[in-house]
Amino acid sequence: MKTVVITGSARGFGLEMMKEFRKYNFNCVLCDINDEELKNGYNEVININGNGKVLSFVMDVTKKEDVIKLINNTLNEVNSIDIWINNAGVNQADKYFWELDENSINKLIDIDLKGTMICSNSIIPYMLKQNSGAIYNVEGYGSNDAKMPKLTLYGTAKRGLTYFTESLAKEVDNTNIIVGKITPGIMLTNFVKTSLGDGEKIIMSEKNKKIYNILGDYPETIAKFIVPKVINNNKNNVKFVWLTNFKAFTRFIGAIFKKRDIFK
Repeated sequence: MKTVVITGSARGFGLEMMKEFRKYNFNCVLCDINDEELKNGYNEVININGNGKVLSFVMDVTKKEDVIKLINNTLNEVNSIDIWINNAGVNQADKYFWELDENSINKLIDIDLKGTMICSNSIIPYMLKQNSGAIYNVEGYGSNDAKMPKLTLYGTAKRGLTYFTESLAKEVDNTNIIVGKITPGIMLTNFVKTSLGDGEKIIMSEKNKKIYNILGDYPETIAKFIVPKVINNNKNNVKFVWLTNFKAFTRFIGAIFKKRDIFK
């Protein structure tokens, strides 16, 4: 039986992906920094029919000792870690870059970029020993070099994550490990409502609400699309995209004739 680890899986996209893996009889390992939400997420996953084990660990992706402890604890319960998804991330405050304090800058870079690097650095030696494994990193706004005021910090982290993922894929090319990217597009989760996890509230502008109503989707919808592709993939340096250019184009055309209200 195969095992999946997803960081930041107490809620949102990470949790919805974990629910899908449960349906495919994976051993599911949830990890998050928020103990209370992790317990709630665990209960949601364990209540879905599946034959695999469900484990949960409090973990800070910015601390290598936490990551190594999670890996060791997981391998004490199961035979292997087959898929690792670096999903943990936070949003920036709705501010221009020069309005952000140093702590905010450090926290976002540490979680959104450095956390992915620490987790990848930690799990690859184990995957090399077992001669198999897959790592997927979740992209976000800025990964495709798009730029927007008040998203400079977040976009910089995600652009760096994309470079890191593509370069790491080249480094593992001659091994039995694969590295890929997940591009979920625009999702309506708590992520868009608060900065830095559960920090400052973000008030979405009417312009952004219109964009979400046209292009946005719920995380469970995207997870149902992404997870089977991850499970069935055996190619290195892949990219699984939910909101393709064609899909975005048809959504804009459709919005002329039919309005959506995703916030309902």
